[in-house]
Amino acid sequence: MKTAVRYYTKTGNTKKMAEAIAKAIGTEALPLTAPITEPVDILFLGNSYYAFSIDPEVRSFVRSLEKDKVGKIVNFGSAAMLNSTYKKVKAEADRVGIPMDEREFHCKGEFKGIHKGRPNQEDLKAAAEFAEGLMKAHE
Repeated sequence: MKTAVRYYTKTGNTKKMAEAIAKAIGTEALPLTAPITEPVDILFLGNSYYAFSIDPEVRSFVRSLEKDKVGKIVNFGSAAMLNSTYKKVKAEADRVGIPMDEREFHCKGEFKGIHKGRPNQEDLKAAAEFAEGLMKAHE
């Protein structure tokens, strides 16, 4: 099964999570600026809330995806105040006809001193275990 990990981060939190997930599933975590050029069964997409929505770069990235190159998107991320970006990402994925897996990984993230140190090692381990479990479920 072919996988890819892409992420968008302003604080570095999502990059840490992307790297933990990528290591667990045997691929490389790359920023959104790295396009999906070859077909993948699962795209792990890391992002967070910025100003109460997903960043315009995340929106543009999802809209640029070709449905014949991405089997499904698995959402992951962290946030200090709000919860999951799932619904916002799904709305964009629906526009281009790419399904979203119902499962996602989300944890607290540090922002301006709130949730200091998060995501921590436990969070990163949980993200890796989530990705491993998801991959096993698709075998």
